[in-house]
Amino acid sequence: MKEIYKFIIPLPPVTKKNNSCIYYNKSTGKPFICPSDRYRQYEKDFILLCPKIPLIDYPINLKSIYYMPTKRKVDLINLHSALHDCLVKSNVLLDDNCSIIVSTDGSKVEYDKINPHTYIEITPL
Repeated sequence: MKEIYKFIIPLPPVTKKNNSCIYYNKSTGKPFICPSDRYRQYEKDFILLCPKIPLIDYPINLKSIYYMPTKRKVDLINLHSALHDCLVKSNVLLDDNCSIIVSTDGSKVEYDKINPHTYIEITPL
């Protein structure tokens, strides 16, 4: 039987799209876009804090509640993008495509100035 996983990542949620950097390939000179230093640090910290669970390669609902440190507006889809990529890098998800993350029902953004974090609930479908 496939389990339901619930856990908290005790980091202020970060988006991947904001403040991207443009770098140039040293050998070809072609530009490429790289996530911000802030996102890269978030990803490293996320991997260290993420629980070790069996690799998920089956359809799931991924409910995420992002508790932000400010009331500033943020796009939920950008938070999802960063979280999904971090879950793949942490070897929680095999991939973040639509055959694995079938839905994100119940996801939302909340405010918590004192304790910003992300609540994650993974339910098999």
